[in-house]
Amino acid sequence: MKKHIMAALLLIFALFATNSIADENRSMQHTESAVAQSVSSAHSAHEVTHDKSIWGLLKSFYKTTGIYALTTPQKGIVNGEGEEVSPFHQTWGRIIMIGIALLLFYLAIAKGFEPLLLLPIGFGGLLANIPYANMTGPDGFLGVIYEAGIHNEFFPLLIFMGVGAMTDFGPMLANPKTALLGGAAQFGIFGTLVGAAALSQFTPLFDFSLQDCAAISIIGGADGPTSIFIATKLAPDLLGAIAVAAYSYMALVPVIQPPIMRLLTNEDERKIVMKQQRKVHRLEKLLLPLIVLGLSIMLLPESTPLIGAFTFGNFAKESGVVDRLSDTMQNSLINIVTILLGLGVGSKLAAEKFLVSDTLGILILGLVAFAVGTAAGVVMAKIMNKLSSEPINPLIGAAGVSAVPMAARVVNKVGMEEKPGNVLLMHAMGPNVAGVIGSAVAAGVLISIFN
Repeated sequence: MKKHIMAALLLIFALFATNSIADENRSMQHTESAVAQSVSSAHSAHEVTHDKSIWGLLKSFYKTTGIYALTTPQKGIVNGEGEEVSPFHQTWGRIIMIGIALLLFYLAIAKGFEPLLLLPIGFGGLLANIPYANMTGPDGFLGVIYEAGIHNEFFPLLIFMGVGAMTDFGPMLANPKTALLGGAAQFGIFGTLVGAAALSQFTPLFDFSLQDCAAISIIGGADGPTSIFIATKLAPDLLGAIAVAAYSYMALVPVIQPPIMRLLTNEDERKIVMKQQRKVHRLEKLLLPLIVLGLSIMLLPESTPLIGAFTFGNFAKESGVVDRLSDTMQNSLINIVTILLGLGVGSKLAAEKFLVSDTLGILILGLVAFAVGTAAGVVMAKIMNKLSSEPINPLIGAAGVSAVPMAARVVNKVGMEEKPGNVLLMHAMGPNVAGVIGSAVAAGVLISIFN
């Protein structure tokens, strides 16, 4: 009995071993076959690759170049954000935008118009229009910068902090009534808001929403960071055009303002000499930023991000105990942020974003807003001169826009041209710094309305 059982077990083991060996042989044959097929395929691919002629290889390379992309539009091409780009924007659109970037370089380098702003904006626009690179996408060079500090409004606030650290409220405190000129210049913002809304409502010229009109009108304050701040909140799709218009008009203050100033004043008014200002006590300078911030908190909290950053920078400067922090805000910090802000704004100068029908409307309305703001400041100064016991040169009203200190320098230059030796710079700085606060307050009002 035991012999039969042992024989059966040996038979079963022999059958199992035979099947295992057969399976292993089949597996090895299958593997060898797959390897042979793989080698054959690789050999075939190798042959196909090297079957191309030198001309064929050069032709394939040419199709990856920017020259081909700028001259041969293709269907289904998308930008860094995944949006399809039209044939015009792939070709002539990019060429036009590269030309605009070169124009910004010319204004910055040859003419000296706000080079710290226009040069990085122009270079960002140049990079944004490079085919195939997709630098404006979420993971692209410009896209990362935009998301890091412009989309979340961080960079404009840092700029305001640095501007606050560089601002001296002494001229405004020495002659407080000049602050009214900074407020009068904001008429350009609200006047353009109403005008743009009316044009959009009753004519086919523009098709802007009220939020769009509000974001565009802030250009009248000639304040780039504020324009970016409000555009990000109310009209993010128009950010590129609004930012470029605001900074361009800031840079063109020496070109735009003098004709308006001369048109609204006569020769005698432009020659008015203003009295020397009184000396401002240090305590006044120390308390002013706290008072301004307190009023903003109580009356217009929506403006406190801008006002808070600005007053912090100014308070640190006037305190006299944190010179290292103040120096950093005035120099290193604002320089770094200016670079990043310019490149981030330039990312919105891609052809498909900028070359649209709305852009022309923004540029026209922004110019109107800036011109109206300048004119309103000059007219207000003329009225104050008539009512004041002390003479006021109406030219200083043009400095009510917040292009600090460019507008004040232009006022001084025009005054010196009319009467050599008539220094108006410090008198113009009063409405100029008041204009910075005025534009921030105007932005807070607009944001509050739409929230």
